[in-house]
Amino acid sequence: MPHLFEPYTLQGATLRNRIVVSPMCQYMAQDGLVNDWHRAHYASLARGGAGLVIVEATAVSPEGRITWGDLGLWNDAQAAALQPVVDSIRQAGAVPGIQIGHAGRKASANRPWEGDDHLPEGVPNSWTPIAPSPLAFGGDLPRVPREMSLEDIARVQADTVAAAVRARELGVGWLELHMAHGYLAQNFFSPHSNQRTDAYGGSAANRARFLFETLAAVRKVWPQDRPLAVRLGVVEFDGKDEAMLDEAIGLLQRMKREGLDFVDVSIGFNTPKARIPWGPNFMAGTAQQVRRATGLPGTTSWYISKPDEADALVREDKVDLVTLGRPLLADPHWPYRAAKELGVENAAWATLPAPYAHWLARYR
Repeated sequence: MPHLFEPYTLQGATLRNRIVVSPMCQYMAQDGLVNDWHRAHYASLARGGAGLVIVEATAVSPEGRITWGDLGLWNDAQAAALQPVVDSIRQAGAVPGIQIGHAGRKASANRPWEGDDHLPEGVPNSWTPIAPSPLAFGGDLPRVPREMSLEDIARVQADTVAAAVRARELGVGWLELHMAHGYLAQNFFSPHSNQRTDAYGGSAANRARFLFETLAAVRKVWPQDRPLAVRLGVVEFDGKDEAMLDEAIGLLQRMKREGLDFVDVSIGFNTPKARIPWGPNFMAGTAQQVRRATGLPGTTSWYISKPDEADALVREDKVDLVTLGRPLLADPHWPYRAAKELGVENAAWATLPAPYAHWLARYR
């Protein structure tokens, strides 16, 4: 059996294989509500054969959306609309997960295909971003965010806990806190965006305080038998990666002691000056380093697309799970194709629902 198709159990969740659908923003919601697009999208990905399907970055408050089209989980109506999506993922044989977070200073932007830039103040679908410090990201995101007060910090943390409770009640089986990609948690963690002089700024421990407190608060309401994960930016590719990686490992070690179960190793994306060495599997070595240093199981994504390479990442103990994004948009049945290429016995039945597997296994 190829390593990619071995089952994986963490806490009370058992994945049928090591393939994870990355949380990929669709920017198709209205008022944070799931609609027909999301229902078809997630059902298709789950039926494709992945072991874990993580619903896209879902905002914990209206101001926490990246764009006006983001999903939300800040009220009960949004939770009710999301229920059929969670159910469809489980019915297709995958574990349903969700990523929750707050966009910080990158909020109030156009959808990517409509500019991917900040909406000016005062125009429709625009609001004031908030962040640890009044520092703009720059480039196409020039708006200066409002500096968060201590009350703002407490409110966002409470919003995150409330969203986690809604996800829990929906029966979501895997929760991921978004602490990467230049959004709010990463804004606190990075000196590029955090110049506070209070307990949430300055030293590495202070810059990590918001992230650690948020994780600890969510851990109190999230069931112990359902995995709690973070997606954390551990390198920035800004020439200071060794120091940032050391800080990230230290934070993850503390989070593990607080009850963190899993880490998705990613990039900071907190400065437009980063020089990212894009290439096949380029974050795999960093993921392995983080896993060995923290003892946490983990994954990474970014330019993983070939079945044999994905299998090797698991076989070589670089990751526990392989997270895919664009390859699954291009081919939702990538797991079936990978199973065939890797020689899995009865590949169709091992990955696909019966109405597909019957025909594909019968006619070769």
